[in-house]
Amino acid sequence: MNLETRKEAFVKCGLFIKRHFNGNWEENEKSLHEGLNQLIATALTYNGWFIKDFVEKSIQNIASMLEEKSLSDFCKNIPEPKQPKTVAIIMAGNIPMVGFHDLMCVLLSGHKALIKLSSDDNVLLPFFIKLLAHYQPGIAENIKFSQAKLADFDAVIATGSNNTASYFKYYFGKYPHIIRKNRTSVAVITGKESVEDLKKLGDDIFTYFGLGCRNVSKLLVPKGYVLDPIFEAGFDYKFVVDNKKYGNNYDYNRAVYILNLEKFLDNNFLIIKEDKGLFSPVSVLLYQEFESEKEIKQYLSDNKEDLQCIVGNGPGYVPFGYSQQPVISEYADGVDTLKFLVNL
Repeated sequence: MNLETRKEAFVKCGLFIKRHFNGNWEENEKSLHEGLNQLIATALTYNGWFIKDFVEKSIQNIASMLEEKSLSDFCKNIPEPKQPKTVAIIMAGNIPMVGFHDLMCVLLSGHKALIKLSSDDNVLLPFFIKLLAHYQPGIAENIKFSQAKLADFDAVIATGSNNTASYFKYYFGKYPHIIRKNRTSVAVITGKESVEDLKKLGDDIFTYFGLGCRNVSKLLVPKGYVLDPIFEAGFDYKFVVDNKKYGNNYDYNRAVYILNLEKFLDNNFLIIKEDKGLFSPVSVLLYQEFESEKEIKQYLSDNKEDLQCIVGNGPGYVPFGYSQQPVISEYADGVDTLKFLVNL
């Protein structure tokens, strides 16, 4: 199975997703569409964070990566491996289908995937592997799942927290590896943003309940900035507090801040707190004031190892509303996964 064949399977997978959501189902794929609908509807029973809207958003973002031109450009410098390797992929489960990009890179590069699913996201990805095999049956031979201890592999791609990253390095350090740890994202606010900019910022903050590394957890604002527009911009996401897990986090964090006599602002579904930290708890958005652009640049430079995205209107920033819509060539932690695989 050559690269063109592998690529075509992913292109067809992307077209299936688009047909699924626009209702243009093909009769011979009706059972696949019904199966996907059932999985989307029941995902919440497996993971209380996986509400229907966010699962669908994740799947549709994958479809945008799988457009033929994007995939062709992505694949143009992939040589066929002289000796295909088995790459163990240890997947996270913080947002739906977060491990799909790693799997895609492994398969497109001509290697085999040994997948260790997160218990928090173990029903969605197998469906899409089934879908790939529907379009190219031979691709299934290059994919295996591991329920027990990983064995018989040549390289590792592992995603987890800072604590699990240390564990991964201890056990897998002797293999070629990509090991990812916690990252987060910030937004640079100048005070010149439009109402539409700030409304889109709500997507960057609240999509997936703020659990992803591409979610904005902190605002860098001018000294004296009035935060009311931020609350107003997030109004469309007030439904998040109805989710039991998010609501419990909101109630807990609010109670802790009150008991500790800490200053904060809230609007019954989001807490905004001034803090020099970078990572915020679920339901909390941090902010820090700066007096100059130079100070902001220094802050971003000092924290670059912990930052996934910088959202804003500045040069090189991710535009407001797009932090959770990465293009196919954007890699977690800025590490070129495809280059790593091609050089195995």
